[in-house]
Amino acid sequence: MADGWQRRAWAEVDLDAISSNARVMKAVASPAELCAVVKADGYGHGAVPVATAALAGGASSLAVALVEEGVVLREAGLDVPILLLSEPAGEAMGEVVARDLIPTVYTKAGLEALRKAAIAASRRIGVEVKLDSGMHRVGADFEQARRIVEQVVESPELCYAGLWTHLAVADEPDDPFTGEQLARFEALRSSLEAAGLPAPGRLHAANSAGAIAHASSRLDVVRCGISLYGYLPSAAVSPAPIEAAGLGALRPALTWKTQVSHVRILSAGERTSYGRAYVLAERADIATVPVGYADGVPRSLFEGGGELLIGGRRRQVAGTVTMDQLLVDCGPDSGVRCGDEVVLIGSQGDETVSAQEWADRIGTVSYEILCRIGPRLPRRHVHGGGQL
Repeated sequence: MADGWQRRAWAEVDLDAISSNARVMKAVASPAELCAVVKADGYGHGAVPVATAALAGGASSLAVALVEEGVVLREAGLDVPILLLSEPAGEAMGEVVARDLIPTVYTKAGLEALRKAAIAASRRIGVEVKLDSGMHRVGADFEQARRIVEQVVESPELCYAGLWTHLAVADEPDDPFTGEQLARFEALRSSLEAAGLPAPGRLHAANSAGAIAHASSRLDVVRCGISLYGYLPSAAVSPAPIEAAGLGALRPALTWKTQVSHVRILSAGERTSYGRAYVLAERADIATVPVGYADGVPRSLFEGGGELLIGGRRRQVAGTVTMDQLLVDCGPDSGVRCGDEVVLIGSQGDETVSAQEWADRIGTVSYEILCRIGPRLPRRHVHGGGQL
């Protein structure tokens, strides 16, 4: 188990897998550069070690959602470009400048707050402008983006570091809307060029799905999140471009382990957990596993027919997942004992349970499964099979 923790549950993160995935995605996107997205504590894997491993694998920049996340990386000594994917609040712009983070802007108020912070610090700061090309989450529309770029270029305290957008359905390769978004982005770029404005430091549109499935979206940089952690963005995204890169497949980096904490033999007809929804069809060994929804196990995993691994075999979740524990039906005379290793996500023997499998069972995405793994579960960062 993880050093320094009393708890019999932990997540192992293989940093060699992170570096390998970065190399694969860099090869897929070449000659575009790779930006490693390490927001949400590196999708639950640990932002600093993941960022370090991704840079070792060929990433040249990082991206986060929050100023606070950028500060964590800077305080760890990471001296590479760090992009903030959403416009920071006005009161946070001083910290953005002080930490040499690259803010995204898409409002007049945000731009003015950044200008004031740069002037106050007597510094010139790079800024990237985001076009809302159709996802309608954040970003400026066409005319707003034009005006903001013009103001950035006219401001001596600012450097026009980038122009970018985000793809809404790149993980659905047959949807023509990705092409529409890219056309809108190109129209803005061409319009700015025709107006005599300088080219931005970099152009980017591709997330993991764009980088893999839409070659025209790769531009100068690809922003890779889920692929960095070893998963395809969706079942519809073909791994063919990855295979063509010749560096091997993506490798899931996280394995979630624990140990059986209690075993009871129950008779046929007994019911388990809250709501007593699981009914034993036969006499069976019921193992208690000391993790629950407070750690990130979906409460609905039971209803979805979720399984985990004990003794190299798949075992069914036996009843509603509770806050700190869940129950597992190991069948009759299983030989399962207290202290036996349990794998919730990862491989044991010849069997594998992936974050994607959990996502499929409960109707969500692998991103959510990984990001919801809670902070009370210690992370053990390893290289291959060995601890750091």
